[in-house]
Amino acid sequence: MAIAVDIDVMLAKRKMSVGELADRIGITPANLAVLKNGRAKAVRFTTLAALCEVLECQPGDLLRWEGEDAAGA
Repeated sequence: MAIAVDIDVMLAKRKMSVGELADRIGITPANLAVLKNGRAKAVRFTTLAALCEVLECQPGDLLRWEGEDAAGA
């Protein structure tokens, strides 16, 4: 089971940089990069809510489940 993170997709759609998003949600660019690159072990609901508010999206726009076959490909 793998959870894919599509923050980069939303950043591109909103024409926003990682640094700007990090500033607006109140986390460091390094921590945002860990989340964006799928290396985070967890995400706080407050962080997820802030991401959704700033990017004007739903949690499902940022996170999606990939089955075993997709994760290995």
